[in-house]
Amino acid sequence: MVSEKDVLGSVEWGINVADGTNNASVPESGLVDKALLGLKGVVGGLLLKVWRFLVKAWKLGVAEPRKAIHALKVGLAISVVLLFYYMRSLYEGVGGNAMWAVMIVVVVFESTVGATLYKSINRAAGTFLAGSLGLGVHWISCKAGQNFEAIIIGTSVFLLASAATFSRFIPPVKSRFDYGALIFILTFSLVSISGYRVEELFELAYHRLLTVGIGTFFCILISILFYPNWSGQQLHCLIYNNLEKLADSLDGYVLEYFKDNEAVTEDNCSTKQINGDKCVLDSKATEDNMAKFARWEPAHGSFNFKHPWKQYLKIGASMRSFAYCVEALSACMESEIKVGVLLKKHFSNACKTTNKHSSEILRELAKTIKTMKKSSEIDSLVWEMNKAVQELQKSLKSVPIWLALPTSEATDDDGKGEPIVAPLVEVLPVTTLVSLLIENAARISGIVDAVNELAVQADMKPAPQGNKTQHQPGDKPSAGEKLPFNGNVTVTVPHANCALPYGT
Repeated sequence: MVSEKDVLGSVEWGINVADGTNNASVPESGLVDKALLGLKGVVGGLLLKVWRFLVKAWKLGVAEPRKAIHALKVGLAISVVLLFYYMRSLYEGVGGNAMWAVMIVVVVFESTVGATLYKSINRAAGTFLAGSLGLGVHWISCKAGQNFEAIIIGTSVFLLASAATFSRFIPPVKSRFDYGALIFILTFSLVSISGYRVEELFELAYHRLLTVGIGTFFCILISILFYPNWSGQQLHCLIYNNLEKLADSLDGYVLEYFKDNEAVTEDNCSTKQINGDKCVLDSKATEDNMAKFARWEPAHGSFNFKHPWKQYLKIGASMRSFAYCVEALSACMESEIKVGVLLKKHFSNACKTTNKHSSEILRELAKTIKTMKKSSEIDSLVWEMNKAVQELQKSLKSVPIWLALPTSEATDDDGKGEPIVAPLVEVLPVTTLVSLLIENAARISGIVDAVNELAVQADMKPAPQGNKTQHQPGDKPSAGEKLPFNGNVTVTVPHANCALPYGT
């Protein structure tokens, strides 16, 4: 039988409505229910964050599989090295220092073969040299007696650590053995100071050298045998991709400037392609590191051990010099000074022709580096570019003083009107762009020379002849001939108070 107390405890009050139903009030949730709801919200939010993290990790692995492969290679190297800790026979041979090999893998293993070899060789050489010197200093300090032992060890640590640190600023050491000098300081200090308190110093040095050897050996082995990622190959791809980006940026800026307020056509480059010059300007540090590590790599693919990686840095420097001029073209596009349509038309054909030949040269150079074959058309392309630059110089020197158009307000019966007069400052933006295109052509010659020098040093074979239309016999230059070209242009400008009329 249900008691009145139970009924009142389950339903506090109710309302009878016209349709015969009863709306009873639900009692408020207790503290336990609120706690459960809060816990569900926390767990659900945590699971959602974990899911979003996994989705981002998956997208990154799909977009850049090299990073995922590098993570798996590091895990494999650590797992192999840990066998020396789990297997008793191997553990007894290495001793309690087996975990040092794991630390070596974590510190030494890099994403590219060149960086891994660089750190591994420097680590092994620095450890061996520092350990040998540490043992020698320990032997000398023991012969000198207990009173002088601490003085000799402290003095040697001060002198050698200072000398090794200073050597890191010297260019030959800085570029090749910077990491090795740092390891030398660490290992020598450890061995020297340990020798003052540790009796079995030779055993400590032996185990230390052995664990370094084990760790570096497996790092190098796994880095080369399992999906190797070569620094030299990355540098090679970066250089010719940057050349293609510069060509796209140059085309994009010029076509955008001379589009005459019309809709952008399919020939125009996208915003991403136009901004390719910014990527070139930001790639110096990457190129330096890749060239540094590429020199440590063995022969692979089309690259031998003595491949001229330093020449890639010269090509990169020439490209950045060119990219600064391309970057300056964006300032002409963003100028607030309005330029007349007739003035743009006066330079349009010559600028587009010069730009076309300049971008063709950049793409041909990119093809040369990509295929490692000498181009048979580069001399002809340079000749055409120089010829176009001369035409552009003539158009710049022949800027019409009077660019008059009849105005709609002041038009007489003959269709003639008063010219629209504009100050000289409105002519400067377009002449600045023309001058930059001429300067670009001059700097392209530097890139051509750098790539030709790479072709000589790398002993590139000539590329097969293409089916391109050749020039007429009277127009085609002889082998090695170039048209005279001077990047410095002198333009005669009217008096400062003069105004140039032009059409809008």
